[in-house]
Amino acid sequence: MIRYFTAGETHGPCLTAIVEGLPAGVYIEKGKIDAQLAKRQKGYGRGGRMLIEKDTAEILSGVRGGVSLGGPVTIRIENRDWKNWSEIMGAWESNGKKEVTCPRPGHADLTGGMKYAHSDLRNVLERASARETAARVAVGALARQVLEPFGIKFLSRVVSIGKIEDRPDILDEAFYERAAVSEVGFGNENAEKEAKAYIDEVKKMGQTVGGIVETTVTGLVPGLGSYVQFDRKLDARLAAAVMSIQAIKGVEIGLGFEAARIEGAKAHDEIFYDGGFKRKTNNAGGIEGGMTNGEPVIVRAAMKPIPTQYSPLMTVEIRDKSPKKASVERSDVCAVPACSVVVENVIATVIADAFLEKFGNDSMEDIKYSYDGYVKRIKQY
Repeated sequence: MIRYFTAGETHGPCLTAIVEGLPAGVYIEKGKIDAQLAKRQKGYGRGGRMLIEKDTAEILSGVRGGVSLGGPVTIRIENRDWKNWSEIMGAWESNGKKEVTCPRPGHADLTGGMKYAHSDLRNVLERASARETAARVAVGALARQVLEPFGIKFLSRVVSIGKIEDRPDILDEAFYERAAVSEVGFGNENAEKEAKAYIDEVKKMGQTVGGIVETTVTGLVPGLGSYVQFDRKLDARLAAAVMSIQAIKGVEIGLGFEAARIEGAKAHDEIFYDGGFKRKTNNAGGIEGGMTNGEPVIVRAAMKPIPTQYSPLMTVEIRDKSPKKASVERSDVCAVPACSVVVENVIATVIADAFLEKFGNDSMEDIKYSYDGYVKRIKQY
């Protein structure tokens, strides 16, 4: 199985991820990791931090000559703004400047300070920050290279930004190509213009806006995940992973909450046979009973507006308990397109984990042998 840990603060020297369970023999392209990191930093409505950071991945262990060795892979992402924060965020010496004592509503500031007994809430926000997602994107970009030889692909789009919804006529390859280069992640050009105007309007108000993102995974064989225990169900694992992303407040698979509003005959996907089992609809979002059923896996996530407002909300100064305006950190007005990239790569890590759970994780040669045998067997079912 693939498991990983991340470390680092938003204004510390770097972010680090250690990935365990990557099989030997995976051909690793650093450029593919850097490409995902670059996508995460783009999007209409991003803040000044993105003008400073140009994220790239440095592989410190587990890869030799562009091929994984089977041991832990260490990834380092430099924080280029560190030079401006070294005296504030240093491990051994800190000048105490830029303390935060006015917690932001909607952020981890207050509860984290209470839990860990911090009088300076910067000790909370530095780790709770969404900057950490850069490390998770790098992990996902690594994990998806395990899946590429088996034809597994990831397609992502932004469904809505605030009250502005994308309006796809059909979710075909051309639509996803347009969405991939759109500054707001929309495939409909008119909807993109509306979204940009809306983001500009929100910015003038000193506020922020969230949205809904969607990732579709194609090329999956039936049987990833399991129905036999709650923690092996793939939909549960996907939901937990996506919910762990900063600012995500809801996850749905397939029809999601809409399935609760319609009759059963409309909610479930009828099964047919034509040289193999097929479904004409995909309301289940590719997962039944905690397992992939061979249809594309479709996951949506709802991102709340970022807590940092340039017109701050009211809060309480934690030392003297006086009413104050919340603290303001450098932030984005809209990070929904970036969220789409994060969700896609977090999903890639979960899918890779379930794939290796099914087919082994020692070497790519053994995995290919096991995969081919399984595909042959289920075709005869």
